[in-house]
Amino acid sequence: MSLSRTNFEYIRGLLLRQTAIVLDANKGYLVQARLLPIAKRRGLDTIDQLVAQLQQQQNGRLVEEVVDAMTTNETSFFRDVTPFDELREVVLPELFRRRSTNRRLAIWCAACSTGQEPYSITMLLREHFSSYLDWEIYILGSDISGSALAQARQGCYGDLEVERGLPRNYRDKYFRREGSQWAIAEKCRSMVDFRNINLVGNWPSLPKMDVVFLRNVMVYFEQTTKKQVLSRVRRQMNSDGYLFLGGAETTMNLDDGFARVQCGGFSYYRLRQTRPGTNGSTT
Repeated sequence: MSLSRTNFEYIRGLLLRQTAIVLDANKGYLVQARLLPIAKRRGLDTIDQLVAQLQQQQNGRLVEEVVDAMTTNETSFFRDVTPFDELREVVLPELFRRRSTNRRLAIWCAACSTGQEPYSITMLLREHFSSYLDWEIYILGSDISGSALAQARQGCYGDLEVERGLPRNYRDKYFRREGSQWAIAEKCRSMVDFRNINLVGNWPSLPKMDVVFLRNVMVYFEQTTKKQVLSRVRRQMNSDGYLFLGGAETTMNLDDGFARVQCGGFSYYRLRQTRPGTNGSTT
């Protein structure tokens, strides 16, 4: 199916307006691959015809379908391992100590895709911090993709998804086999509130967060957008909260309200006006 250069640029602009995601100029093949199923479902002969329908509608279900198809939903259980080690060994023990009076904890997994990240946190809490499960623990998993969130809410994964990063003992303990799928236990699924949130759109009313996972999403944004998102995230955090970014991401030259805390080979971020913990050094 054909895609003219003009219509490719229209898709790039649509994605930028709707999500702030910058699509490389050489990704015409990606647009064709991801929009081809939508065109076929609508009985269209070319993707250019699909773009013509988009231009006529401007908003509505078709725009949502296209944006959903073009967003990257790459994730896995306990992705990159080290952030979850630091969460278990440093961050959560500190937070449970500091929150011993109000016994509340709020964690946000932004751009969580199909839900493996927040579910990894629920398993970590149940496995290592079971004595705190009577606290008021709020875990938010958000994404812009409706289809990704639908799977996240259902909590069902195929063999390949389960094999990526999930320890076998966790699978056996927290999942059950349902036909060709693995369904996460209700005690984990019920701990996560999944919501459709566009990081560059209007945010709903949210509690102040103690931990924010904003991993591997800012790499798709322009510099100005990165600054705006980090500023909003900072204002959404408690003063002694923690921010986790992807390995290739940083707040440097974007938001000086954050200080990097180095823990071994891994780093996370704290609000600069607070004293860093004793487990690492700030830079």
